[in-house]
Amino acid sequence: MSLHPTLQPYADAWTHSIEAISELVQPLPEAEWNRRTPCPGWSVRDVVSHVIGLDCEMLGDPRPIHTLPRDLFHVANEHQRYMEMQVDVRRHHTAPEMTAELEYTVIRRNRQLRNESRDPGTKVRGPMGTEVTLEQAMRTRAFDVWVHEQDLRAALALPGNLDSPGAHVARDMLLEALPRVVAKQANAPRSSAIVFDVHGPVEFLRTIRVDIQGRGTLETAPALGPAATLTLDWETYVRLSCGRVTPEAVADRVKTEGDPELTAAILRNLRVTP
Repeated sequence: MSLHPTLQPYADAWTHSIEAISELVQPLPEAEWNRRTPCPGWSVRDVVSHVIGLDCEMLGDPRPIHTLPRDLFHVANEHQRYMEMQVDVRRHHTAPEMTAELEYTVIRRNRQLRNESRDPGTKVRGPMGTEVTLEQAMRTRAFDVWVHEQDLRAALALPGNLDSPGAHVARDMLLEALPRVVAKQANAPRSSAIVFDVHGPVEFLRTIRVDIQGRGTLETAPALGPAATLTLDWETYVRLSCGRVTPEAVADRVKTEGDPELTAAILRNLRVTP
């Protein structure tokens, strides 16, 4: 048996991004591993540690037994503590140790994917001891690795792959979160429509319609007379949705029309990653 067709796009996206990460960090001298990334609190080393750690968990490896320092300002909740464990345990690893572990982990994961014959609905271990389907786990890994590839590219001033397979996985996952962002978190008016017009390497025009019960739905049809329209480029949309920038920091890259209080509320709540 081979990888289920439903899972193949996520495997391909993960492979594309992890190979890009390997190419980015392989030649880095020791000092470059300490560069700050847009991911709050994390350096280049920390981002790569996170990628290695979560792929090791996909492989079924036990989590490290490690006590976190008390002075990590960016760790504020249990989810962040969970994610920080794989990072902090590698904080003093050298560049050769990091690249060697990354290469070995990628070899192991590639072998796992080649031999993967389970159904997409199979339950597997997720973060913080949760159970998720194999499809959900692989989709989330493809998204996560692409976002962190972009973190590394930003830190190293090496832009690229904004339209790669991982970018399209990210687009679909971020779009799925929009109805909740608009209808629940930004509290958009009932019986209204909000339009997102995103341009650049990945383009889309989507409408969030809020019904009389206050539920939001995602539609591809354009809206006539929307309550608000947000126009921005794909990279800025990703950075806002993943909490890499504040709305104020990219105000010059976002054009808004309609109710200013509503557009401000949407932008404040656009972040959907933990």
